[in-house]
Amino acid sequence: MSDTGFHDGTPAISSTANEIEFPCGNCGRILKVPSVLVGRKARCPQCAFVQTIPDPSPQPPPGSTEDSAELAPATIVGHDSGQSHANRPSPPATAQVISEAQRLPSAGSNTETGRLFQRITDEISKVYIGQHELVLGSLVALFSSGHILIESVPGLGKTLFVRVLGRVLGCEFGRIQFTADLMPSDITGAPIFDLKQQEFRFRPGPVFTQLLLADEINRSPAKTHAALLEIMQEYRVTVDGKSHELNRPFLVMATQNPIESEGTYNLPEAQLDRFMFKLVADYPQAEDEARILEMHSLQIDLNQRLMSQISPVTNPEEIMRITRGSSDIRVDGRLIDYINQLVRLTRRWPQFHMGASPRAGIALMQAARTLAAFAGRDYAVPDDVVQLARAALRHRVILTAEAEVEGRDVDELLTELIRSVEVPRL
Repeated sequence: MSDTGFHDGTPAISSTANEIEFPCGNCGRILKVPSVLVGRKARCPQCAFVQTIPDPSPQPPPGSTEDSAELAPATIVGHDSGQSHANRPSPPATAQVISEAQRLPSAGSNTETGRLFQRITDEISKVYIGQHELVLGSLVALFSSGHILIESVPGLGKTLFVRVLGRVLGCEFGRIQFTADLMPSDITGAPIFDLKQQEFRFRPGPVFTQLLLADEINRSPAKTHAALLEIMQEYRVTVDGKSHELNRPFLVMATQNPIESEGTYNLPEAQLDRFMFKLVADYPQAEDEARILEMHSLQIDLNQRLMSQISPVTNPEEIMRITRGSSDIRVDGRLIDYINQLVRLTRRWPQFHMGASPRAGIALMQAARTLAAFAGRDYAVPDDVVQLARAALRHRVILTAEAEVEGRDVDELLTELIRSVEVPRL
């Protein structure tokens, strides 16, 4: 099979000034992409086969040093019409470019971590559709011993995702609904008097789990937020001078609604800095939402579906072993300087009143190592840093009053900042 993915090496390609149509090399379905994307990678929406978009113009002679993979930083995913090419002809699938922040890395099948990452994402996709940034950011944070803050409107499947993730990872799942009257002891637990033993004994709270969904965390006051500070940093709870260790791995997934502000409390900066990433979950794309409607409108009990369709592919012991092993991923000194420049530049950027702390640089270093391991590499590259830089920085910077009045967007400013720093050649 040629690198274009076709069985006979001579695909039937048709092109216009703006578009190219070509068949999938595996199932034969006709795919359609803009002509400017020649040489990039495309994934068939029907069979998930990945191939290089062919060039309808004459091919370069043998021995040419052109490498189309270097020209394809993004993944193109076609729309799925749900029709089989074998049964009847289907119209060409219009391609769509997925942004750097959304695309999942190509797992390295020759490494244990790469194979595990591929199995996890395959299992998750059986029930949870789309939201690639959320899936990737959560897995990177989990395997980097970090936590995530999710900003999204209600109804985008955050609880479903945590339950699916817990099932796939073989971990315990817990959920806390934050309200204005929630007390710190309602999270951590408290001593209760045992009448039989005539003594106080500690009753663990809901935080004693491994995947914790802190739903609408900004609806509780600061004293309740403070109960999570020690937990997120030191993975233990101290009550009456006695420490109680939490089981590892431990991932806090806190959510907040960006629309409603009535009855909410701003998270203190000290707690925001505890989160490795702030991920923004947006509305699904049209084809993803159609699949969600089809999949989750059958009145099938979710517990039954999780048990029948999702299989655990790992366990907490393996997760911790791989997490510890990621420290062996090499980070070149020039890449360390690049991360340091990005973080320090946020403190001097004109539209930022406050920049990121050194903890942001540590988070980016850990995330780059984990993302490299997911891709099957034993070394980190600048793309690993760039892909997760906004998620690691957007909650650690504060806009100036002038930038807020002008309506400037944090992600937009961070993108400008990242582009202003020269990427090192490794």
